[in-house]
Amino acid sequence: MTELHEAVALGNYDLVNELLKKGLCDVNYKDTDWNDRTPLHWAAAKGQSELIKLLVQHGARLCLRTDVGWTPAHFAAESGRLGVLRTLHFLHAAIDAADLYGDTPRRIAEIYGHKDCAKFLEIAEVECRDYRLVAGLKGIQLDQTDEDWELKKEELEKNTPCAQTKYTRSTQKKNRGKNVKQ
Repeated sequence: MTELHEAVALGNYDLVNELLKKGLCDVNYKDTDWNDRTPLHWAAAKGQSELIKLLVQHGARLCLRTDVGWTPAHFAAESGRLGVLRTLHFLHAAIDAADLYGDTPRRIAEIYGHKDCAKFLEIAEVECRDYRLVAGLKGIQLDQTDEDWELKKEELEKNTPCAQTKYTRSTQKKNRGKNVKQ
């Protein structure tokens, strides 16, 4: 964990600000010991909206993902951080992005019982998609793709047994009763 990651995880705004002003740290560094979390992931998980704004002002990319594809919005949803979700939405983060298993931040909020977050995300997902559509029509480039994670995802999908066989409910129904002892 870098000094910046640690300062963000502790919620120390002044130290984070000082580290960023010195420019001696990579604001987008993925800590492999912590599943590729960036300082922005820590800020989202800890409910630090002001730190998120500060990190973004210093070049933090909202689209970066962990090893399983979690965005800052996934961490905020898991922790029930509605204020952070609102901040991320305001900053035009892709809050509707699905992780490696197909779970969006809204689904994570539902799993953890954060009804206020899930309700907000239901509306925000539509607004997020609309924003991407309008930006595309206007030729505005959005930073919503983590290229490193996309490569990792491709590799994981190739090497994961579950990904190699599309196992759906219809497949389960078809195969039901075929497990006959030989």
